Amino acid sequence: MKLFNSVFALVMLAATTVAQADRIKDLTSVAGVRSNQLVGYGLVVGLDGTGDKTAFTSQTFRNMLNNFGVVIPPNVNPQSKNIAAVAIHADLPPFAKPGQSIDITVSAIGDASSLRGGSLLMAPLKGADGQVYALAQGNLVVSGFGVQGGDGSRLSLNVPSVGRIANGATVERVVPTSFNQGDSLVLNLNKPDFTTARRVAEQINALLGPQVALAMDATSIQVRAPRAADQRVSFLSVLENLEVTPAAEVAKVVINSRTGTIVIGQNVRISPVAITHGGLTVSINENLGVTQPNALAQGETVISPRTGIEVDQNSGRMFQFEPGATLQSVVEAVNAVGAAPGDLMAILEALKQSGALRAELMVI
Repeated sequence: MKLFNSVFALVMLAATTVAQADRIKDLTSVAGVRSNQLVGYGLVVGLDGTGDKTAFTSQTFRNMLNNFGVVIPPNVNPQSKNIAAVAIHADLPPFAKPGQSIDITVSAIGDASSLRGGSLLMAPLKGADGQVYALAQGNLVVSGFGVQGGDGSRLSLNVPSVGRIANGATVERVVPTSFNQGDSLVLNLNKPDFTTARRVAEQINALLGPQVALAMDATSIQVRAPRAADQRVSFLSVLENLEVTPAAEVAKVVINSRTGTIVIGQNVRISPVAITHGGLTVSINENLGVTQPNALAQGETVISPRTGIEVDQNSGRMFQFEPGATLQSVVEAVNAVGAAPGDLMAILEALKQSGALRAELMVI
């Protein structure tokens, strides 16, 4: 119970903290400036007998040898436990230029048990448009490992069939962006909110003059910007460091039914309501008794059941919320009644069903 109360105290402290101003760069992103996902297929070689023997791995291996002038007879099926077919994926950052390096993740797609000690051979990474944007190659770093005994017993740590290569791919193509196009930029809020969008536009106009920024909706703020690339970079550098106080979050209660975690937001209010909390426990015990007749009397030994019933009704406590009860009153009342996290979940759900909880209830 002490830990439960401490958790609620921390939640209350965090929720009642005075709102702090955030930089525009922490609240928004520039429209069109985004990362792009790349994916590829390749071979990992040099494994210590932990590769796979799937048909597509053999086919890929045959094609690779053919590219190097090594012709394998059609009736020969090249199979080796030292190679594995893998999928490669990476994120291409915005404004990445040819020659720069990015990190990649390599995952086995066959029945390879481990990629530890393997090396990825050169493989192209393609974007959603089918164009090659990077080339990947290098030695894998695998954090997991696994061992297996002759009787089938196995011990593994983490996932040995997935590895990473730091700076394992070289960028070959630039992704075009709309950053230097048009007379304006669009800033998109990470969390849509009409009040925050208005405040961002007002803060920009207060610095640069009226009608420079226009809040288009709850997400987007359009800002007039210079056309020259160097001036636009300097312009955005000034904008992203402006501080804006975001609007208060929507009143919300989040319940994680798997872990018992409950988070109550700052603006949660309770309408006038009375709650009682208690429990009824019924215990039924059945014992078998033996009835033995007198030694001189004629009779039979009989087994007779003896049933005992115990009823334990905990003293239910009732607490009442006044109109407009705040988060602090909710926390104090719940702690006073001695509710466990599971009981509190039921109380909050009942409050929502009755219409007394003036907040969004989210169960995850």
